Amino acid sequence: MTLPEPRLAPSGRDVSVAIVEDDPRTRRRFEHALARADRLWLAYSAGTVGEMVAWLRQNSVDVLLVDLGLPDGSGLDVIRECQKLSRGTEIMVITMFGDEANMMRAFEAGARGYLLKDGTEDDLAEHVLSLNAGGSPMTPIIARQLLARLSPVALQQGAPVAVEALTTRERDILAKLARGYTYSETAEILGIAASTVQSHVKNIYSKLAVHSKTEAIYEARQLGLL
Repeated sequence: MTLPEPRLAPSGRDVSVAIVEDDPRTRRRFEHALARADRLWLAYSAGTVGEMVAWLRQNSVDVLLVDLGLPDGSGLDVIRECQKLSRGTEIMVITMFGDEANMMRAFEAGARGYLLKDGTEDDLAEHVLSLNAGGSPMTPIIARQLLARLSPVALQQGAPVAVEALTTRERDILAKLARGYTYSETAEILGIAASTVQSHVKNIYSKLAVHSKTEAIYEARQLGLL
């Protein structure tokens, strides 16, 4: 495997970032989001555990962004290896997995931030800068799970909601959105109109009693619908 030569930070950009994300479209969106931030520069971008671990063995970075579901293993392996090689690197998970088990394993491995992919790009640079400054960015649903885990008295309020079953088409759409595809991309893949995707998403929200894609994906996974 041939690795790129180490890159010097561009003038004025003092926080280096590396990304491991297997979906090319999602990776490009993250790269573009980082490129728009004045203080950030992308040192390396990979699509597999092997590529990122090999690079980390020869380079260090300020912030590492890690997807958990990778084709040749788990992002947890990347986190653990980074902890061994560069204790000063701040690590944040960006994933579609919002379940408690993955969240806790990631934090135990060394992650200090945990974001679900839905809606991540717009605030990604801000989250990276916050992490580098000592913060712990988390999607609200993840933060609530962590509070419930650490404080048993912080129980979820309200009675369980009876969930109407999602149709096959609704599951297909939600699965694509969970992979990070936009409404337009989902419509193109499934061969339907973008307005049809939006209509199905509204039905999904109603059935799952949620108000965002992030919540819908999380609830669907908790209920075994994805």
